Amino acid sequence: MLSFKQFLNIIILLGAIQGFITSFLLFRIKLNTKANTLLAWIILFISLACFNLYFIEAITLNTTFWVIIGAVLPLVIIMPIGPLIYFYVKATLNTNTAVNKGNRKHFYSVILDLFPYILSLFLIICSILGLLESNTFDWNNFIYQYNKYVDIPRWISLTAYIIITLKMIARFKVQNRNKEVYNWVRQFTMGFLIFSIIWLLHLIPYIIPYFSNKLLGAVGWYPVYMPLIVLIYWLGINGYIISFKHFKTAKKDKNLSNKIIVDTSKALENAMLIDELFLNPNLKLNDVVKHTKISQKIISEVLNQHLGKSFNEYVNGFRVEAFKKRLLENKDKNLTITGIAFECGFNSQATFQRTFKSMTNMTPKEFQQQ
Repeated sequence: MLSFKQFLNIIILLGAIQGFITSFLLFRIKLNTKANTLLAWIILFISLACFNLYFIEAITLNTTFWVIIGAVLPLVIIMPIGPLIYFYVKATLNTNTAVNKGNRKHFYSVILDLFPYILSLFLIICSILGLLESNTFDWNNFIYQYNKYVDIPRWISLTAYIIITLKMIARFKVQNRNKEVYNWVRQFTMGFLIFSIIWLLHLIPYIIPYFSNKLLGAVGWYPVYMPLIVLIYWLGINGYIISFKHFKTAKKDKNLSNKIIVDTSKALENAMLIDELFLNPNLKLNDVVKHTKISQKIISEVLNQHLGKSFNEYVNGFRVEAFKKRLLENKDKNLTITGIAFECGFNSQATFQRTFKSMTNMTPKEFQQQ
């Protein structure tokens, strides 16, 4: 008969396997691939950590093979989860968001996760070459002790990004068409906040030498990892559903033929690229209706259902591209960044800064300096 500990280990293993499957499916979804890829990485890293606990608790590590595997296989990769949460929420709220070179600095801290495995691999190679006696260094104990104290910056990083993400969500302007997504990202982030609190309650006694062994002897890591299993199932199911529910292109209205959709899209593009209507800082949807002689209903439907954008998002996209082009051409040396933005159709510095960062994941100044 299974003991309670063995039962928990099986639950953790099944949760990890479910996480691997869910990650694979999310990587393959063709709808809103940016957000789904980020969510897939989050679930994959959580699943690897859960598998690591099963690996430690359920598999005997006294053979040389398993000692080496445990020393060089990086299963505990936590530092990127905080930034991934932030960028997932950002990509979910704004499908134009992408993790570019300027954002990669958020993930440099992963070196804290990889360092002990890199060092262990180096020492193993030294042992194989005869430069170090294989029994002079306890690799697995080193990794255990290292992970014990690096959990502090891990928790700080996760919590900091959760707080930043919640602030970003609070600033997001909710529209009728994205209320469901807004509610999802709030629940998503709050779920991680709850986990962060649970982790802190376990972490404080864990890093205190006097209480550490007593804590692990009494409850082990299960108070932390069981909530992670819940997160794996919850994130996977809801993330998968929201991908299809919100980001899948809406079924075309029977009154709109493919020709109407294509012609309207082309007319809108010409109005922006050729006639440069976006340069008008007070441009309204009604102005575009008069210019293209296409009804407001058709334009709105093409923008919202077939291009997946609001009118302001569509127009501001051209303004941002025009700004980037003029900045790269370097012909406006007598103008400030704000001056160029105004020349490109923006009528507010705050709106320009917010829109530019939302669409490029960097500030105008960072774009200029790259």
